[in-house]
Amino acid sequence: MPELPEVETTRRGLAPAMEGKTIAQVVLNRPDLRFPIQADFRARLGGRTVERIDRRAKYLLIRLSGGDVLVAHLGMSGSFRVETAGAANATATLYRDIPRHVAHDHVVFEMSDGARVTYNDPRRFGFMFVTAGEGLERHPRMRGIGLEPLEPPLGADVLDRLFASAGTSLKAALLDQKRVAGLGNIYVCEALHRAGLSPLRRAATLSGPDRFARDGRRKLATAIPDVLIEAIEAGGSSLKDFSGADGKPGYFQHSFRVYDREGAACPKQGCNGVIERVVQSGRSTFFCRTCQH
Repeated sequence: MPELPEVETTRRGLAPAMEGKTIAQVVLNRPDLRFPIQADFRARLGGRTVERIDRRAKYLLIRLSGGDVLVAHLGMSGSFRVETAGAANATATLYRDIPRHVAHDHVVFEMSDGARVTYNDPRRFGFMFVTAGEGLERHPRMRGIGLEPLEPPLGADVLDRLFASAGTSLKAALLDQKRVAGLGNIYVCEALHRAGLSPLRRAATLSGPDRFARDGRRKLATAIPDVLIEAIEAGGSSLKDFSGADGKPGYFQHSFRVYDREGAACPKQGCNGVIERVVQSGRSTFFCRTCQH
């Protein structure tokens, strides 16, 4: 599933193609994605100018003239493709050379300058809806989203508060979107390895005044933004279904220290451990038992 870096990469790719442009027409090639597309979807978008594109957690917020917001979630396999006016129709090629099939082009935004912005989603777990910008955070699908980990970066004091009432493992607490928004399996595994913290330990052990908790929070507060920023700069991670709006894959998977590296030597200098894989709540967790405590 696309995580914060992939969604931010998509936002940056869409901005020059859509911001300041008017949506001339919306083509719906099917009536639903993960959920039915609302009846007034096209009517509320046609003729509107895209004023700004923001991101909230794993959601794209396309802010329109008149005050409405087009909210888009990429789900498991969704992506946008931008084709500029006059450009040849190029097929976006992903990591492992998986092509984007036009049969999965479900929503097309035709822009006033002739560009086409196409939403492609083979699994159809993504969704879109248009809502009033005023009170957006109170919308049922937006309500209760946790803190952004980059704006501003999570401080150790914030982590202390977030973990104090957590009755779960450290990894589960970080994946809880009501605590921290946008973090997913890949980047949590990577951040925990950098911080030297076991994904299996109880999150509450990082709350409180003892030295281990204080040091652990400090290291994690550094590791989370470092991993996310590096991933954004690399264009995200392409494993199966993600590419940026320009059709290019992300490259951060080539920098993974632990994710999907079961059996490999731990890359931490001086550590003789081996990367293990365990399953937590149905998800694969990759870590080094030797240097992560």
